[in-house]
Amino acid sequence: MTFVQLIECRTSRLDEMNRLIDDWVEQTRGRRTATHAVVGTDRSDASHIVEVVEFGSYEDAMRNSNLPETDRIFQGMVALCDEMPTFTDLDVVRDENLSVDTVRRFFDALATPGDLPPLNDLLDEDVHSHDPVNPQDTIGLDSVRSEYRMWRGAFDFAFSVEDVLAQGDQACARWTWNATHKADFLGVPATGRQVSMTGMTLFRFGAHGKITETWWQHDQLGLMQQLGALDELEQ
Repeated sequence: MTFVQLIECRTSRLDEMNRLIDDWVEQTRGRRTATHAVVGTDRSDASHIVEVVEFGSYEDAMRNSNLPETDRIFQGMVALCDEMPTFTDLDVVRDENLSVDTVRRFFDALATPGDLPPLNDLLDEDVHSHDPVNPQDTIGLDSVRSEYRMWRGAFDFAFSVEDVLAQGDQACARWTWNATHKADFLGVPATGRQVSMTGMTLFRFGAHGKITETWWQHDQLGLMQQLGALDELEQ
């Protein structure tokens, strides 16, 4: 995101305004250049409406403005407003999604050499973890830390976080895990083998910005195969 358009107006006809925006979204499908739009009402004055529209560039915004549907929607907006809407064009100079930073710090913390960090700055006290390795969900910070210690006890490992996508109170990370098998893991004695695994983790965040829930998806079967646990079955 490099460009944002801020649109402000006053109207008591918000429902009609929303239907107008819905019409524009439908009519410009496949041709609009706007990537994200947020509409809010002023808590101290419900008639004060603010819309924030994101674009990849100023040029994209201008192409969007030149669509005939955009002009028709603008004329409809003017008719619904108590006064002429105002437009502010903003070049984005800083754009940070703090949940993305939290996700990356989480994976770094899991692979920290030495003792496992407390993680209470990243995880909620009542965090829920859903992992196919475990028959039941793991609930609570202490239990989740025990789960992580199990992995750390069996492997020396590091994560390469390939992508993190965030929206609302959720984020999803795609990662690669590279490890050395150094101790018993699910009944498989230490092999000293170099192993790797790919996976994805979905995170949900609470209002305080900490992780409150995780869903893990990873290639456990491929990992066990690399450890030789399936050799007899494959013969």
